[in-house]
Amino acid sequence: MSRTGRLFELIGVLRARRLPVTALELSAELGVSPRSIYRDIEMLRSLGAPVEGQAGVGYRLGAGFFLPQLAFTQDELDVLALGLGWVRERGDPDLVRSGESALAKIDAARASDATPDGASPALLAAASLSRRADAAQVAVLRHAIRRQRKLEITYRDVAGTASERVIWPIAVVYFDEARVLAAWCERRSAFRHFRVDRVAVRAVLDERYPGRRHALFLRWREQDRDWRSLLTVSDAPPT
Repeated sequence: MSRTGRLFELIGVLRARRLPVTALELSAELGVSPRSIYRDIEMLRSLGAPVEGQAGVGYRLGAGFFLPQLAFTQDELDVLALGLGWVRERGDPDLVRSGESALAKIDAARASDATPDGASPALLAAASLSRRADAAQVAVLRHAIRRQRKLEITYRDVAGTASERVIWPIAVVYFDEARVLAAWCERRSAFRHFRVDRVAVRAVLDERYPGRRHALFLRWREQDRDWRSLLTVSDAPPT
């Protein structure tokens, strides 16, 4: 790893720690000697990074310091490319286009790396035998979630029985075999989960649902901590 790469990684480690971390711990995590850590700390300070602490006590990164965009390690770039490859195989058309745009930026960053094989990804995503691509309507759900818009939907349960609902969409949960929409259902005054392939969006209402989506999201997470149960819940007839 280059000195510059190690400095970025050191900043990332310090930023992730709330309590001071010693040079010995940093050296073990980064695979270098404590002496190299001391030199890197001084280099960061000379460059203006607010690294607080001292030898024997530990170091931490002060508040107000931000890394430039796309300051990723090679492993981080591989992880991002892997995730975007999965999206390209399974996402809805709008998400695929956004993923390809993001992947092009990552490839540009990878190509500028000093490593000769920097532009060659180490990890690749391939479609599984049970590949399920998103329907185009997932983009409608995603946009409604971001704008906190209520939705009028028709939902068909596993038995084929249709029901009409007004819901407050919170998140789309991705499983290998299905997508599940988590939402607040006005009809039941409770959180409900809907298989996306059984949802027909009748209208995106101009009315925003009350409060902040983040607060609603946290309430949902507290109620449904085990996301693995969502697929089972969504297969049951709506109540």
